[in-house]
Amino acid sequence: MKIAVATEGNMVAEHFGHCSHYTLFEVKSGEILSKTVIPNPGHQPGFLPGYLASLGVECVIAGGMGARAMELFAQQGIETITGVGGLVDEAVREYLRGNLKSQGGPCQHDHHHGC
Repeated sequence: MKIAVATEGNMVAEHFGHCSHYTLFEVKSGEILSKTVIPNPGHQPGFLPGYLASLGVECVIAGGMGARAMELFAQQGIETITGVGGLVDEAVREYLRGNLKSQGGPCQHDHHHGC
């Protein structure tokens, strides 16, 4: 399984599409096998869900995400966890322990600031 976390530095980014990087975690049997940081290829409407799906991502973790992105991820069969903050590595560990659940719905703003 691959998990993508919207990333700013070593923290979970406030908004999925506007983060500087994504941290990709390869996990198996609840253990992290590898971690790779990739740059955000750009925030173009509808692009990122397909892009991350092409990388094999099955779950996305972010502080916030727009309703359309959430719909597009659902169409790809990708789980979205929003309302998350804190350290990227800790967020993934909490997800793997079953302790991380979405804390909110989609962002309700014009995407010119964080959620």
